[in-house]
Amino acid sequence: MQPDRTGYLRAMPDISRLAGGALATATHALATVRTAAKPLHPSGKVFHGSLRRLGSTASTGVAWLDEPGTDDVEVRLSRAVGLPDALPDIHGLAVRVHGPDGPGDLLFANTGTRRLTRYLLTATRDPGRPMTTLLPYRTPTGAVLLRADGAGDGSFELCWARPSGPWTAFATLQLGERQDDSARLSFDPLLHRVPGLEQYDAVVRLREPAYRRARRTR
Repeated sequence: MQPDRTGYLRAMPDISRLAGGALATATHALATVRTAAKPLHPSGKVFHGSLRRLGSTASTGVAWLDEPGTDDVEVRLSRAVGLPDALPDIHGLAVRVHGPDGPGDLLFANTGTRRLTRYLLTATRDPGRPMTTLLPYRTPTGAVLLRADGAGDGSFELCWARPSGPWTAFATLQLGERQDDSARLSFDPLLHRVPGLEQYDAVVRLREPAYRRARRTR
């Protein structure tokens, strides 16, 4: 793989280990007081779906982003804390892409979309607010962040962007039949990766403690 030409996250300090520990502690605390198997996003609605990739007008070096195609997917819509619908919460969109090399998981949550706010989680009552992957992926041409925008008809437009660059649309996600066996699905972007979308070491250090705690509660 070519080096990250943007230099993004290359100099991220090892404080990510501390942040990862804090996330793990918060996840464990929720698991202690909550009887649900999942301390975060404890319940949700799961759907079969189809993801139609249109191809990208700019190259990332990742075939899944750059080239047209169609993928069968499973999608979970949820709220991070599980508060009542009348209260603001962080809405989540989890997508499992079924590819020839196995499943790949992508996780989106409500954030802003501007240069800085795309990295800030946002609580809202509106499930249609934009969502991003919050943390960037490493590609052969540099860091990219993914975004999902709900259209209100069971579909989402997917885009990608450089860390502070403009958004480029590359796919449409359409929800299909709802599933009844949502408990069997466990999304984990560290274990299940879309080919070409690699995790930065700093991101793994940040996420792994919380995911390790969450796995133990399942």
